[in-house]
Amino acid sequence: MFYRVLKYVILGPLLRALFRPRIEGMENVPESGAAIIAGNHLSFSDHFLMPAILPRRITFLAKAEYFTGPGLKGRLTAAFFRSAGQIPVGRSGGSAARSAITAGLDVLGRGELLGIYPEGTRSHDGRLYRGRTGVAVMALRAGVPVIPCAMVGTFELQPPGRVVPRIGRVAIRFGRPLDFTRFAGMEGERYAVRSVTDEIMYEILALSGQEYVDRYAGEVKAEQAQRPMAARLRRKQP
Repeated sequence: MFYRVLKYVILGPLLRALFRPRIEGMENVPESGAAIIAGNHLSFSDHFLMPAILPRRITFLAKAEYFTGPGLKGRLTAAFFRSAGQIPVGRSGGSAARSAITAGLDVLGRGELLGIYPEGTRSHDGRLYRGRTGVAVMALRAGVPVIPCAMVGTFELQPPGRVVPRIGRVAIRFGRPLDFTRFAGMEGERYAVRSVTDEIMYEILALSGQEYVDRYAGEVKAEQAQRPMAARLRRKQP
C-alpha cells in the first residue's frame, strides 16, 4: 500500500513535475512477467526516478548501508527503503554476493521486475565503469530477458556530495530486451557470465553516451581515497 501511495500520490507526481523526465523506449519494458532492468547509476535520484515513471512495480537491490545508518536519519532512511520494497544487499563479495543473487532470484521467481546497477556503486565522475557479473548469473539462472536502461542528466543535477538535487530535465532510455538463452545453463562458466555482462554494459553505453572505463568503479574510488592519505603521510615524514 505504501509503495502505491508513494509512487502515484506523493513522490511520482513530484518527480515528474520537477525533472520532466523524457522517456524513450518504454515499449521495451514487458507489461508482465519477470525481467531484469539493468542501468547505469549516476545519482542518488536514480533510485526514485525510474520507479516513478515505470507503469509496473520494480524492486531494486539496494546497498545495505541504506538500511543501517545511525540516528534518526538512518532509521527514517531504512524505513523508507523497506516501505518502497527495496532489498538490502552487502557489497563485500563472497557470501554477500551470493545472498544478493538469491534475493534477486526470489523477485524474478515471483514474475516481477528486478532493478540492478551492474557497476555495483554510483559513478563518482559520470563515466560508465565495468559491470559485475551478478546480473549475468541471475539472468541465466532465471532465464529472463535483460532490459538495458540509461539515466541521462542525473549526474549533473545531483553529483556525489550534493544532498538536494538541482532542478532540470533528465532523460530515461530503455533499450531492446536482451535474450541470453544461447548461454542457458552456463551461469557457472566465467567466460559466459563475463560475455553476458559486457554485452549488457555495451548496450547501456550505447544508450547513455558516457565515456567507458574498463575497470571496476569501486576499485577506482578506493585508489582515489587513498591518495590524500598517502600525501599526508609523505608530508609528515622528516
